[in-house]
Amino acid sequence: MTAVELRRTDILHASAELFASKGVASTTVRQIAARVGVRSGALYHYFPSKNAIAREVVTDYLEQLKARYDEAAPRRLDPRSRLRAIVEVSLRTAEENPHATIVYQNELPNLRDDPGYQDAKQLADAAQQVWLETIDDGKRAGVFREDVPTKVFHRFIRDAVWLSIKWRHPEDAYTAEDLTRDCMKIFLDGFAT
Repeated sequence: MTAVELRRTDILHASAELFASKGVASTTVRQIAARVGVRSGALYHYFPSKNAIAREVVTDYLEQLKARYDEAAPRRLDPRSRLRAIVEVSLRTAEENPHATIVYQNELPNLRDDPGYQDAKQLADAAQQVWLETIDDGKRAGVFREDVPTKVFHRFIRDAVWLSIKWRHPEDAYTAEDLTRDCMKIFLDGFAT
């Protein structure tokens, strides 16, 4: 990696941490610059604006997530195995990128209408489509219930998975694999005996 690439990476990581804790709107360029040890004007050598930094944090995150879905959850898998892979990839990606996950969750709804975020919106839609196709394939195969709308089931399981970042930490004894297993049990087999 070149020095410029390393500095851009440092800026993205520091910004993601600040954006996750304060929000994009409440984070200043000066705070980002102080975090990476440069003058605030120097950031403009790497990014044209704070929004460009936020856009890259979200876009990079979504590119990584979508690539991981494509690798771990190909459509040729049976729907239950594919859904399990999607849940596990989501949890592991959140575990490895907690700040970017929070930025994505908190900021994407606010940024969807910004023309600069079209790439992020398309990636978010593509990632969502992986979930929806899997659920629909499971319904067609007779392994998932027909009486619960696909989008409703998707929202429930997606939110359970993504919001776990707020209570589960990577150093917990309860691993991402444990959470994946229990999430699948609850959502696919139910909680009642």
